[in-house]
Amino acid sequence: MSESAIIGRKYEIRKLNELYDSKSAELVALYGRRRVGKTYLIDEVFEDRICFRHSGLSPADDEEETESKRKSKMKEQLDHFYRSLIEYGSKAEKAPKSWLEAFYMLEDLLAEKYDKSQRVLVFIDEIQWLDTPRANFITGFEAFWNGWACHRKNVMVIVCGSSSSWILDNMINNHGGLYGRVTYERKLRPFSLHECEKFFESKSVIMSRYDMIQAYMMVGGIPYYLNYFEKELSLPQNIDRIFFSKDAALKDEYDRLFSSLFTNADAMKSIIEAISTKRRGLSRKELTDYVGITDGGDLSKQLKALINGDFITEYWSFGNEKETLYKLTDPFCNFYLEFMKKTRSAGRKNWINIEKSPKVRTWKGYAYENVCWNHIDQIKLALGISGVVTTESLWSKRGSEDAEGTQIDLIISRNDNVVNMCEIKFYSDEFDVDKEYHLVLERRKKLLQGMIPKRAAIHSTLITTFGIKRSGYFGDFVNVISMDDLFVEP
Repeated sequence: MSESAIIGRKYEIRKLNELYDSKSAELVALYGRRRVGKTYLIDEVFEDRICFRHSGLSPADDEEETESKRKSKMKEQLDHFYRSLIEYGSKAEKAPKSWLEAFYMLEDLLAEKYDKSQRVLVFIDEIQWLDTPRANFITGFEAFWNGWACHRKNVMVIVCGSSSSWILDNMINNHGGLYGRVTYERKLRPFSLHECEKFFESKSVIMSRYDMIQAYMMVGGIPYYLNYFEKELSLPQNIDRIFFSKDAALKDEYDRLFSSLFTNADAMKSIIEAISTKRRGLSRKELTDYVGITDGGDLSKQLKALINGDFITEYWSFGNEKETLYKLTDPFCNFYLEFMKKTRSAGRKNWINIEKSPKVRTWKGYAYENVCWNHIDQIKLALGISGVVTTESLWSKRGSEDAEGTQIDLIISRNDNVVNMCEIKFYSDEFDVDKEYHLVLERRKKLLQGMIPKRAAIHSTLITTFGIKRSGYFGDFVNVISMDDLFVEP
């Protein structure tokens, strides 16, 4: 498979082929958000080179799990694994009763079919679903790798998982028998705007960059979602069909997504929904107060899982490095919670008729901020500081009787004594800086100056769509970044 046949993923394609061609046993862990294209990547890269493949069964959403249901789930997974063994030529006469036995059967199958001169590629997809409660799946997999596969230089095992936290905890950061055993790990991230543009071109979907950014605001860089866009429809027509029509493809995706990723789906959704209530996100204390949960180890694990899954971003509160904030940056979740979950009871919407409304225009401004947060590398490239160590945050100040409140959309603190104070504006034309906005900028700059080291300089930076109108106070901005800069390949 050539690199040009797949959108993006050039590094991953080269690395996977290098690992396949190595003369060593390889244990590869590939993880990333559900629908991001992990399975497609493996299928396209290796095509007919896979010697055994298996995918875990998606768990049913069952809030009340009994011992009998637990055993039933384990049996279903083992029966399904046995079916894969038979499909690839196993002569086992009955299904395994444990994961140890299941992997012994796999060893027998591979040893019988292939000699040491052949590369043997084993692909286990959605591996986290195999690990049902008290099934001892990891014990079986450890025995397979440590006792058999790692001693055979012709064996390559690839495991994929949509639960990034499961892969990290059980494979990559395992402190037991799999400690240090993974030979290569890779997180597959959503497409950038550059890759989204290439994807649309490959599907003959003609769309302006202005509309592509709006599409990204709603579905992010998830190939599975982008694939629903049809070339004969406008952007509003596509959004209507994908989200709001009677048979909309993504109408129930939010619930399906969390149920497939997390055993505690309702708890995870409550955290996401709480964080979504504030543009800046929430601190841990604000989150526990809002949801009514205890601030402890369970919350830490839940937040870590959401960060690893690319749902939320963790950043420090500007001016208070002791306070960590959590911001919802997943575009799909942001769009769903704003326009679908909140309004389901109001009946069917028609996006074409509401997209010009004040509510939607305001939301697009917030959503563009998230687009920028997801393209920090491109922003740094446009500023000429790709190699400079930076920290990103935002800052908001509550108003009082004596002073107005304010918010700075993005602050880039640099190691070269410069702080970029970024204003993010989603406009349909060039942005015009009038006197009123000039005074707002001056006030924000003055407030920020009092919070940074005296040796640092503030560079006012505009991140917008079509640049700046060269009139009035356009000189207030040291840097102007347009949407075209966000489409650059970093």
